[in-house]
Amino acid sequence: MTNPYTVLGIDPNATDEEVKKAYRELAKKYHPDNYADSPLADLAQEKMKEINEAYDTIQRMRTENGARYAHNSYMFAEIRSYIEAGDFYEAGIRLDAVKQSERNAEWFYLKGRVNESRGFFFEAARCYDTACAMEPQNPEYREAANRLQRNAQSYDGRRASGTPVGGCSVCDICAGIMCLDCCCDCMGPGC
Repeated sequence: MTNPYTVLGIDPNATDEEVKKAYRELAKKYHPDNYADSPLADLAQEKMKEINEAYDTIQRMRTENGARYAHNSYMFAEIRSYIEAGDFYEAGIRLDAVKQSERNAEWFYLKGRVNESRGFFFEAARCYDTACAMEPQNPEYREAANRLQRNAQSYDGRRASGTPVGGCSVCDICAGIMCLDCCCDCMGPGC
């Protein structure tokens, strides 16, 4: 079976009410009674079966993992608040404390934000890509991955054109250090 959230056309972070609403709309649209005496009756019946299986799977997952699901939602919201406050250190600690088995797309997205803030761009890109692969329909994850890729391309373009990246080239920094060294030599031994 394909991703049950994809079948219902909703985000995995959708509330229970949003799941029910999506299910009801699709069930109303594809109910076999609507296609009686139609050549599409068999197709509608298959679609209805797929919709029912998706809804049942989501309900079962949420019931079995209800406490963990609620805990993770709260925990990730708390981590987001640390990130928004600029406390990437605490956000990183809390993310690292999440068990491997509970690391979902949201975890990878948040870990990407922490890595990006620390300048670990390769790791951030890997995390964003993983989040996008797990939830390809999530625009927030996709935008983060695209933004990081645009910045990397911009950086590569400036570097290739000879434009100093960050305002100073390595030669500028070396020249500055040599100049400071000369100044210290001129001022005498107490400098």
